Amino acid sequence: MSFTGSTEVGTKIGETCGRLNKKLSLEMGGKNPMIVMADADLDLALEGVLWGAYGTTGQRCTATSRLIVHEDVHDELVDRIQEAAEDLTLGDGRKDGVDVGPLINEDALKKVQSYMDIGPDEGATLVFGGDTPDDPALDDGYFFQPTLFTDVTPNMRLAQEEIFGPVLSVLTVSSYEEAVEVANNTDYGLSSSIYTENVRHAFRAMHDLEAGITYVNGPTIGAEAHMPFGGVKGTGNGHRDGGWEVFDFYTETKTVYVDYSGQLQKAQMDNAPDAE
Repeated sequence: MSFTGSTEVGTKIGETCGRLNKKLSLEMGGKNPMIVMADADLDLALEGVLWGAYGTTGQRCTATSRLIVHEDVHDELVDRIQEAAEDLTLGDGRKDGVDVGPLINEDALKKVQSYMDIGPDEGATLVFGGDTPDDPALDDGYFFQPTLFTDVTPNMRLAQEEIFGPVLSVLTVSSYEEAVEVANNTDYGLSSSIYTENVRHAFRAMHDLEAGITYVNGPTIGAEAHMPFGGVKGTGNGHRDGGWEVFDFYTETKTVYVDYSGQLQKAQMDNAPDAE
């Protein structure tokens, strides 16, 4: 069996499969961090943030939902995200020129809306977005504005819970070590990324980030079909979809022996040279 969905449901399926001795592959929730260090290419990071957080309306398990920014570039990057997000076009995602489509249904919209109260109640600052659009042309869909919160701290619900919408939470750090600590401070471990020109930090992040996927100078969103896909901690149970590893999960190994000697072979040692 294979399941993609919430950690809560995946855990229940896992309990059932355990009792039935059924093999199970789980790909569950994510709270994917993008780290932007002080030496990052901010033009590249900006493009990654917009696509990672607001592409597909944040409705991908690999969507960027936490932006962990070094304090030296925090204000500049936030300003640039706000300026760029104001130009994003909402509408039918199948049409050219549309950047952000609708949420999948009314329940999804209500869930996203609920965090507009949760965030400020916990002390986060709503920088932009936070509401449904006022364009009458969008009344027939479950649209929500691209949204950004700052002053988010690691243990806030904005930083811990999977919202699955176009909502990005910004956390400020002062070092690489703090950035990794904040990134790993979650029950999930699907995708992660770091923007830096420091090769040492890039290669350390490949090891240090607790995630099944790590991108260097790329957003958390997206995957290649020929590469293993999956996560750790509350995101998965050790199996991977995609790539060569998926064949191990979706097939059964059968061992076959063909004896053409015409004699009983008690064990492989029967064919060993005679002992002196």
